[in-house]
Amino acid sequence: MSDGIAYQNKDIEFKLLSGTFKEKSFDAYGLDLPKIKEVLPTNLPEVSVNEKRMDNLFLLEDDTIAIVDYESEDKPGNRVKYVNYIARVMERYFKDDGKIPNLRMIVIYTCDVEHAEHIFKTECLTLNMEQVFVSHLPGDDICQKIRWKLEKGERLTDRELMRLIILPLSKRGKAGKQKCIEEVVALAKLIEDEQEQVFVIAGVLVCSDKFIDREYAKCVRRYLSMTKVFQILEEEKQEAVLQAKKEATEKANRQTAMRMIHRNMEEAVIMEISGLSKGEVEKLRKDMAVNS
Repeated sequence: MSDGIAYQNKDIEFKLLSGTFKEKSFDAYGLDLPKIKEVLPTNLPEVSVNEKRMDNLFLLEDDTIAIVDYESEDKPGNRVKYVNYIARVMERYFKDDGKIPNLRMIVIYTCDVEHAEHIFKTECLTLNMEQVFVSHLPGDDICQKIRWKLEKGERLTDRELMRLIILPLSKRGKAGKQKCIEEVVALAKLIEDEQEQVFVIAGVLVCSDKFIDREYAKCVRRYLSMTKVFQILEEEKQEAVLQAKKEATEKANRQTAMRMIHRNMEEAVIMEISGLSKGEVEKLRKDMAVNS
């Protein structure tokens, strides 16, 4: 399993981010891109356990797909990783739609990296990366202004919410990032709007996944699980799971009944074994006769 967040446990965080990332802008990071239209799942297509998954995948308002990764190092192996990400996204869209969308590869570097080449070339391809260097952002000034506004009870702008999420990346070294993560989470708890509060905290968990202390991350998730927003999404998730199980059971029962009808078994026996009503069995028998 990856050292990152266990991906089967990220669905609630994904939903938290999905609703609140809409119409947010990368302008807060210094990138002139269309606004975010939709947050897309990153587990596509399935990869082996020793391979990394992309950090974020966004559909932008111009219908381009933005792959976003957070890095604390600039190393050649990252280019291989990005090409794999791009290939997976292309494969999924081509399988589903028969088309390959326009793609953007966005790399957000922590304060540990101040420069990196944005183009990687071989004879067969050219990889053009759009880069953000968090070292260029005035991290301390941003933090002070946000703290001042929150202590006065003022609402943060979308730009400030987006910047708050990546604020830990403005610190050098793992210890510096961890300290800032804790400061940002504490600041986020001062946000009165719970939807915005959990957006910031979930966003910090995702973008700082490669750097955050695991035990601290568990504590933060426990806090998130107690919010009303999280609990509503958890209830929706459980309802969806129950509905899926119900539909799977109904499908299995119909398939059982169809096999028994095909063998000309008595209606009473079909009803007893499949759990279908008399009307359901009769309808199924008619449908089979029409399609035969």
